[in-house]
Order: sequence, then structure tokens, then C-alpha cells
Amino acid sequence: MTSTPLAPRRWRQWLAELAKVLGDWPWYDTIRTLRLRLRDDHLALTAGSLTFTTLISLVPLVTVVLAVFTAFPMFSRFQLSLQQYFVQALVPDNIARPVLQALTQFAGKASKLGSLGLLLLGVTALALLLTIDRTLNNIWRVPRPRPLAQRLLVYWAALTLGPLLLGASLSMTSYALSASRGLVSALPGGLALLIDLLEFTLLASGMAALFRFMPHTQVRWRHAWAGAVFVALGIELAKRALGWYVQSVPTYSVVYGAFATLPIFLLWIYLSWLIVLLGAVVAAYAPSLAMRVVRRPDRPGGRFALAVAVLQALALARVASHRGLSAEGLAGQLRTDPLQVEPVLDDLLALGWCGRLDEDGAQRHVLLIDLQGTPARPLVDRLLLQDKDSTAAFRQRSGLDTLTVADLLPGAGPAVHQGP
Repeated sequence: MTSTPLAPRRWRQWLAELAKVLGDWPWYDTIRTLRLRLRDDHLALTAGSLTFTTLISLVPLVTVVLAVFTAFPMFSRFQLSLQQYFVQALVPDNIARPVLQALTQFAGKASKLGSLGLLLLGVTALALLLTIDRTLNNIWRVPRPRPLAQRLLVYWAALTLGPLLLGASLSMTSYALSASRGLVSALPGGLALLIDLLEFTLLASGMAALFRFMPHTQVRWRHAWAGAVFVALGIELAKRALGWYVQSVPTYSVVYGAFATLPIFLLWIYLSWLIVLLGAVVAAYAPSLAMRVVRRPDRPGGRFALAVAVLQALALARVASHRGLSAEGLAGQLRTDPLQVEPVLDDLLALGWCGRLDEDGAQRHVLLIDLQGTPARPLVDRLLLQDKDSTAAFRQRSGLDTLTVADLLPGAGPAVHQGP
């Protein structure tokens, strides 16, 4: 009796699970979510803003990267490999080469600036990362970003270590990359496919890291990878489509002549950012899509009503064996988008009404207050109705200031009313 090797068996199990997930995935809801977020979050306008910021930040970014390679002469070969990668990543090839050549010339001139000039270039490069950070936090509905000092430290690490790590990876296959683009003798079909797969994996890995670490919230790796694969596939398709269009319909070349490089390059940057933002939407809404939950409409008082529902669920969980619920568990129980539940949990954490426990990489939220003895006024002030002179009469006549948290919960029984 022969036994199946362990590694092939795991691969078959993984592929079977992947096929099941893809078969059960709500593709229609995904397309609908992308369409709604594209419209409601003004992602097309945001992509245009990022395109402008990218254009003015390209020279500072290239200058910083070249400065890093200059500081480490042993990485000079990495610089060539990195340039080759970006030449083939841009489309079409006759557009990519002039752009890269111009950027290198501009960066070489910028490197001759004094210390103050280089500092200003570094600030311009960081401005792009700050814009990306703010955009992704908006997509994930993060109310407060990281502290500025912490963000600047992360961005500077990305600007310095990122090019070195990417260059080191690419230098191992620099000959193969050149051969796959016809710069040397042709590669066998299998090896060329392997190189294309390596490029795809590098792009997807970078996007997964961006979606995992940039938003100031917990993003699971599988959700980050879902958005990253979407981005990698989208950019590959856009690259081929734009390359075909430029070759088949030479409108830009006829109208703009030698200046045609700029509009095509701007169009490519815009398409790339639009695909990245849609990939971020996929990563952000993957939990709600997988659970097939709905997003509550943003109506006045809706966040207060959701907070009351969360308090009810946490109160019931407190008397159960698990003593708490995760954000995804709450979202599944309330049939609500996790991106709407997490800000409400942050509000309850700020009030000190619930606590967040980290256990084996997972987070569990527990209720900390006595429902009968805790006034509901702080929650009312924060999410429903501010305490002002114009609302004082209504608050007094409605009795809002005399309510306890237990009075807010619908049909709360004795078990729910128990204290901690």
C-alpha cells in the first residue's frame, strides 16, 4: 500500500479549499460593492488626486532611492535590476524607457542640491505616502490614523528598505528578466512563465503588505491577499489593454507627436491607482462579503442604534461561556458590515464601557459596565444628541438624562442586566 506524499496532499487540499471558496464567493455582491464604493467614496476623483501627487513626487522618490543605492555601493547591481523591472512594468515599452530616462536625469540633478533641498525633496516624497495612508484609512473607515511620528517612521523605512529588498530579489533573476524581454537570447517557455509568475508575485506581495500594514486597523492576511491578487490581475490586464490600444490606435502619437509620452504616462498612473483603490475596497469588504452581511444605511441616529445593538450582544455574551465576541463575530451576529461595527466598538472603548483582549492573535471584546448602574448620557452625547442649550429642553422632557444603559436595551432580561 503506497502512501501519498505529504506536500502534494497539502497542495491538493489547499487547491480544493480555494476552488470551494471561489465557487461559493458572492461575485454579484462584490461587483455591486465595487460599484457603490466607486460612486459613494468618489474613488475616481481620489485616483486623479493620487495621480497628481504621484507625478510631483516621482522625482523625489527616485532621488531617495538612488541616494540609498549610492550610500551602499555593494547594491549598485540591484539598482540596474530595479530599473529593468520598472521598465517592463510600465506600458508600452517605448513610453517606459523615455520616462525612466528622464526621471533618472532629473534625480541626478536633484541629488546635487544642498541638505535643505534634499530635505524638501524627502518631504515631498513623504507627502505621497501620507496621501495614500489617508485614502486607505478612509476606505477602511478608520476614524483616527496612527500618530504622525509613527507614520513617518514607517514611511521612511519603506522608502529606504523597500528598494533594497526589491532590488535584492530582482538581482537574483536579472539575467532571466533581461532574457524574457528579448535583451539576450530567448528563454524556454517554462522559464519565461516562471519569470512572469515572479513579477506577478512581487506586485501582489507589495500590495498585500500595503493593505495589511497601512490602514490603522486590523486587516487579516487573507483579506489583504484577496485585494492584492485583484490588483495584480487588474494591472496585468490594464497593461496589456493599454499596450494594445497605443499600438493599434496611435491617436496620441498623431496628435501630440514626441509629447505623447506624457499623456499616456498620466493615463497609466491614473488606471493603476484606480485599480489599487478598487483592490483596497475588495480587501476592506472581504469580511462582509464572505459573511454575506449588509451595510446599514447612513441615517441620523443609525450609529447610536448600532451601538445599542452591540451593547445588547456583548451583554448576552457576558453571561455565556465565551464571555465576549470578536468584531467579526459581532458583525455576523448583527448581520452588519464589520466596517460599521468597528467604529462603534472604538466609541465604546473610548467611553470605557468595553475592553479589547488580545488572545493568540485574535481580539475579543467584553462588556465592563453594570448596565443598571451606568447612565446612558455619555453614549447619547457622543452618538445621538449633543448637550447644548438648544437641545436642553428636549433632553429634559424626554428623560434622556435619566436613562441607564439597561433602559436602552430592547427586552433585556435579568441575565442581561447582571453586572460584571
